[in-house]
Amino acid sequence: MTATLPALGYADLGWLMDLQLGDDKHAASATSTLDVIWVLYDRILRIDPRRIDDPDRDRFLLSKGHGPMAYYAVLAAKGFIDIAALRTFGLYESPLGHHPDRNLVPGIEISSGSLGHGLGIGVGMALGLRARRSPARVFCLVGDAELEEGSNHEAIAFAGRAGLDRLACVVVDNRSSSLGWPGGIASRFAIESWSTATVDGRDHDGLEAALATRHEDRPHAVIAVVEPKA
Repeated sequence: MTATLPALGYADLGWLMDLQLGDDKHAASATSTLDVIWVLYDRILRIDPRRIDDPDRDRFLLSKGHGPMAYYAVLAAKGFIDIAALRTFGLYESPLGHHPDRNLVPGIEISSGSLGHGLGIGVGMALGLRARRSPARVFCLVGDAELEEGSNHEAIAFAGRAGLDRLACVVVDNRSSSLGWPGGIASRFAIESWSTATVDGRDHDGLEAALATRHEDRPHAVIAVVEPKA
């Protein structure tokens, strides 16, 4: 399943998402991640669809895997998957399921959908890459409500203490959390020795600046605030 058209731009993402039919798209969840994923693939990640197995490629982990519609659209725009495959979204024999599958879709690093797994996996990846002195960075995208999973408490605490400076966690904050965090989401990471940035989740230049940031011996958290539509 390889791309047959040149890489497309941000303006094309709308119709690429519209190609994915069906009622179980988790559209709101997906569209809240669209700008973050686009900026990562367009401006930040060192990854090439022609060399998806490069051992020193950057890794992107969609922990918020129950809404992959925007992710598939970006992968198609960037040449990882065939645009025609988007029309098969959610069909029984389609590689593009309601949760992304790393065994079926080129460029996907983890199979996800059960919330709370991605950041722990990202911690393990960052440790392994550091052990072999790879320049690769690991970016894990989670939702604000997903942070209520206990596994994320452990991952945040460990990553800070281990000084995983090539790990970045992007939290898409669309105000869906039922509990929240005293002092705001950024403080949850800062108290565990992460560097943090809070930005407008639709501002591409702001996202780029925040995502490109690295602090020596510290993991980095970017809180991308996406106001829910009325």
